[in-house]
This record gives sequence, structure tokens and C-alpha cells, in this order.
Amino acid sequence: MQIITFRLKVRLGSKRQSLTLIILTVMNHVKTALGLFLLALWCSTELSAFNPPAKPAKTPILAKAQVFTTAKDTKLRLSQTSDAVFENFGQPFETQVCIFVDPSRTFQIMTGIGGALTDAAAEVFAKLPEASQKELLTAYYDTKTGIGYKFARTNIASCDFSSDSYGYVAENDTTLKTFNISHDQKFRIPLIRNAIAAAGGSLPLFASPWSPPAWMKDNTSLIHGGKLLRQCSQAWANHYVKFIKAYEAQGIPIWGLSVQNEPMANQKWESCIFTATEERDFIKNYLGPTLHKNGFSTKKLIAWDHNRDLVFQRASTLLDDPEAAKYIWGIGFHWYETWTGSAMQFENLKRVKEAYPSKNLIFTEGCVEKFSMEHVNDWSLGEKYGYSMVNDFNCGTVAWTDWNILLDENGGPNHVGNFCFAPVHADTQTGKLIYTNSYYYIGHFSKFIQPGAKRISCSTNRDKLQATAFINPDGKIVVVVLNTSDDKLPFSLSISGKAAPIVSLPHSIITIVI
Repeated sequence: MQIITFRLKVRLGSKRQSLTLIILTVMNHVKTALGLFLLALWCSTELSAFNPPAKPAKTPILAKAQVFTTAKDTKLRLSQTSDAVFENFGQPFETQVCIFVDPSRTFQIMTGIGGALTDAAAEVFAKLPEASQKELLTAYYDTKTGIGYKFARTNIASCDFSSDSYGYVAENDTTLKTFNISHDQKFRIPLIRNAIAAAGGSLPLFASPWSPPAWMKDNTSLIHGGKLLRQCSQAWANHYVKFIKAYEAQGIPIWGLSVQNEPMANQKWESCIFTATEERDFIKNYLGPTLHKNGFSTKKLIAWDHNRDLVFQRASTLLDDPEAAKYIWGIGFHWYETWTGSAMQFENLKRVKEAYPSKNLIFTEGCVEKFSMEHVNDWSLGEKYGYSMVNDFNCGTVAWTDWNILLDENGGPNHVGNFCFAPVHADTQTGKLIYTNSYYYIGHFSKFIQPGAKRISCSTNRDKLQATAFINPDGKIVVVVLNTSDDKLPFSLSISGKAAPIVSLPHSIITIVI
């Protein structure tokens, strides 16, 4: 037998590559020729598989867009207005106001948008007549007639938005044998069950503690900060496990946990201080291993859960330690850094996402403080939400959770008088619901941006218009445009060489669905 080697030059696409072909032949030249013919035939077939015809990039089919508007000094509240029609659109001049969207550039995947199911919300809900209860659940969780919430938060034991301070275990019970959630079964658990049902049977829920039991802390108090005693670290880690098991036994799945609500705030309500290194060490030595040991490795663990001002310092301390980072799903943040006189510090979120792209950003709490019934119609309430949501999403945030879904006519109940605004308030004397404009502003995102949606590139050429955009799993493009100015601003929404003319009213928010 003779081995004959041929080196052929073959063009694959735009590259020249060498293909060494080894042909086994026998001495018979006829068989050799036949072998070469068959080999050439095989090569032509296989090479076509290596270099299939190029598929053109998918271009969205643009005909018209649905436009939904909420605007000050109008009756428009998440109202569908005239459709916008796309036409060919060339190079814009700098005099033309534009928003540019590129669906081919994708970023983070959306987890969900929702609000907190607190003791306060549950107690107010229980006071409402049945018709108002049904109205509230529909308003928040129905995807057609409501704003389609698909995410939720709740508290572990008491927080300021509880009518009193309470816990789940008896004094000095380090084994947690006395653990029970009977307190929650009166109001909160029924509300959560109702919310899950209203949301279609599934509502990802994460839970946050405001304080360990008083006897686990160095100040022997639930309130005014204090720190977790080192010798109670394992008992406290076990407490999270007990909570998960107790709630899931009630038919309420726990999607995730935050380690500690606002760990750098010494409050007059339930609070506990964890420095960055203390939170890091608690996660890697106690909470993380305990969750894994008990079969809860899939629960999403959220660290920080405090304001944007210190978010990078906290994230870097936690995530630079691989033994802590491996347990952390994401970094939670609030918007209350403005108490210092600062603006919302979105750049800090960008720094976290740049440094730790594999970790998630989640907005875990925000509300407007210092409730007054005189100001429930203030337009600034909703604009604060719109401003935060557009910018948080553009910085990489995957989930956004409002604070209480419902409060009473006093902005409570709150056992320390820390009364705040909610998107919906109830007049418990009449049973009627009062919708602030923040309900509608949140709805411009939550009703249209679905879990699994990917954020896509979106830019504006005027600072009076702020925008973010997503593409849903079904292929629909959603663009949210915020205008906090006094000006009426016509603009062109430009996508893939086409544009649709749309008008942004003064102090308005628009959602465009394509």
C-alpha cells in the first residue's frame, strides 16, 4: 500500500487555509484516480457546510408604535394615545430632537419590577372592604387592567412599617426551637397569598431582616443599631433558614434574601450595623455555608441593601473576596442618599457594574418620606420614581422594588411615626383607594417590560428627555421616555433607518411599544 499526500489551498469565506488531505491508495492507479474523484466530491460537500451562506441581520419590522402617556395637567394616566407611524429617516440634523434605539446592542436581563408586602400594607389591606381589596390586587398585579407587578419584597420579623416590634423566637433560644411565624399569619401571609394568586400563581419574593432578636445583639435592643454578637452568628444564620422553611410551608416560595436592611444606619426603629468586613465575614463563614448546607443554594443572596453613596465601597469589599463573592447573587441599593443633600448617585452603580459584571444590581427600596395628605397629588412624587428607574436601568439594574404597596391616610401604620408616601393610599374610613401619580409612573415600566427582557441601546440628543429601552422575550421593543421639564418636546424615535414622530408633553412619561 502506498500513501500519497496532497496539500490543497482552499478558500473558506475570506480566509485562505491549508487543508492537508491524506489519501490511502493501493498500487493500482485506477483505484487511486477513483479515490481522488470521490475525495473531491466529499470535499465540495463538506466545505459548503463549513461556509454556509451568510444570513442577513434581523431588522425589526417597523410600521407603527403604540404610545401610552401620563402627563401633568391632563387626564392622561397610562392612557393609550395616537399610534406613531414609522417612515424612512436619514441623517438627522442637530436641530432635530431625536431618541435613538439600537435593538442589536443588548445588556442586562430583567428579573422583575414590584413592591413590598409589609406588615403595614397587610394591616391596611385587611381594613378594606372586599371590593377595594380586589381593586388593589387587580391594580397592581393584573397585566391587562393593572400595572402587572411581577416581583415582591417582605420583611423578616418587624420593621418600622409594623404596628409594633416583634420577633419569632423566645429569649435566649439559640437552638431556635421556639421559632414560629404566628404573628405573620394574621395579616401579612394572607396578603402575600392574595398577591401571588393575583399575579397568576407566581411572584418571586425576597425577604429582608431589619434586626436580629435583641438578645443576639450587643445593645440588647431591636432598635438603635447595635451589632450582632459574634457568638450568635451561627444562630442568626440558622434563623434565615427557619424563616424560609416556615414561609414555604405556608405555600409562599422565597426567591431570595438580603443579608441586612440598611446595615450602616443607626435608626430609631429596627436596625443593626454591619461594616463591610463584618458583612463579608458573616456571609462567607456563616450565612452562605448555612444556606448551602440546608439545600438553599439556589436562593438569591443580596448584599448591602442600602444607599448608592457607599455601594462601591461595600461591593468591592465583599466581591474582592472570592470566598464571600461565591455566595452573593447581587448588590441591593436604596435611593435615600439624597438625605445628605446629594443628588441620586447613579455613577456609583456604573462603577460596580464595570468592576463586577457577573453580579447583579437590584433596587431593593425607595419611597418619598414625610407623608402629608395635602401633597398626595404632587407631581414630583411620580417624577422621582421615573428619574430613578430610567437611570437605574441604564446603569445595569435587573430588578426594581418599591417600598410599601399600600399605606393608610396617615402614611402608616408605622410604630415610630416614620410616615411615608406609597403609590396607593387607603382612606380606611371610607374604604376608598387614593392613587398617587407614582403608581402610574411605575406602571410605565412594570406593565410593559417583562421578566426576561433585555435592555437595549438607547440615547437621546436633548437632556430634557431621558429614556431607556428593552426588548421583551416576544420580540416587542419597549421605550420609556421621561420629560421633567416645562416644555412640550416633539421628537423622532429612530430605529434601524426609520423614525416615528412623537410628542412628549411637559412633565410627562411615555411608553412606546413597537
